[in-house]
Amino acid sequence: MKEILREIGMIARALDSISNIEFKEYDLTKGQYLYLVRIYENPGIIQEKLAEMIKVNRTTAARAIKKLEIHGFIEKKDDEQNKKIKKLYPTEKGKKVYPFIKRENDYSNSVALQGFSEEEAEILFDYLYRVRKNVETDWEFVKKGNKRSY
Repeated sequence: MKEILREIGMIARALDSISNIEFKEYDLTKGQYLYLVRIYENPGIIQEKLAEMIKVNRTTAARAIKKLEIHGFIEKKDDEQNKKIKKLYPTEKGKKVYPFIKRENDYSNSVALQGFSEEEAEILFDYLYRVRKNVETDWEFVKKGNKRSY
């Protein structure tokens, strides 16, 4: 069987490394840009939903969110109905850097899909979506403290 997940991992690490280098001038590191993009695209999102969206544990998300807050990219606001709930919003600084992150993402997508027809790109997207959905089942299972049997 082909080592598909190994290939996916190499692609993800290469793109992450490129982004960490290119976003350094904005004080964005270690994948923090992923959080900022999701917050920008989903203003008012709560930390737990954001962690689920990015597929990280709550502690990892909390650390990244704290750093983004310290650097002035995002802010937390109380929910109007429940003061225990903190909603996340991009600040003006976060809103200003978003277009650069988006351009980098669009460029990386175009580089990654060079030589693919539009139809091939759609098929690849569909396959990767199915792979992600398959993995999410195990992710949810293990996240709850269970062990997979293999």
